Amino acid sequence: MRLQYNTDKNLYLFINDLKLEQIEDNSFVNKGIQHIRYNRKFTERLKLEMFAQSQYDEISEIKFRRLLGIGPRFKLSKSNNYRFYLGTLLMFEHEEASSQNVEILRDFRGSIYLSCSLYPLENISIVSTTYYQPLLEQFSDFRIANQTSLGIKVLKNLLFKTVFIYNFDSDPILGIPKTQYELTNGIVYTFD
Repeated sequence: MRLQYNTDKNLYLFINDLKLEQIEDNSFVNKGIQHIRYNRKFTERLKLEMFAQSQYDEISEIKFRRLLGIGPRFKLSKSNNYRFYLGTLLMFEHEEASSQNVEILRDFRGSIYLSCSLYPLENISIVSTTYYQPLLEQFSDFRIANQTSLGIKVLKNLLFKTVFIYNFDSDPILGIPKTQYELTNGIVYTFD
């Protein structure tokens, strides 16, 4: 679920993404993200961005992760056919692993991202965001995440969408691979 409300100066965004795949007593996927974001526009090219996020991910051994962040977001282009943004945020992270032997982590990370929205044709959209999130006291501990989607408008309010997600963690919880990825396809209906 994604809810968004825009005014001339303010953006309010709520995302709730839950995934559960289970056969009998075996979970193959059990993860979720709840994300709240607020943007305040100061100029045509500058916004202040604040967010809170909670998540869990059984495959990544994340019992609970909470993020709080704030920072500027810069609009790098003005075209209607392509948009580029750069965000630089300070983020507090609280993470609890599912394993009992792992300590609870409370750290500050940077979060630098580049986001682009491309509209090469009237019925095609490509949206991509890449994040780089280093631990502020140890830059060798970092995460890279990318989400890229391709949307093809089938009817006026109906869109076929393919999403590719890539995650890299230089220092994951013990036993978890450093690289994870996901590919999903779906249909999006937009209410006017």
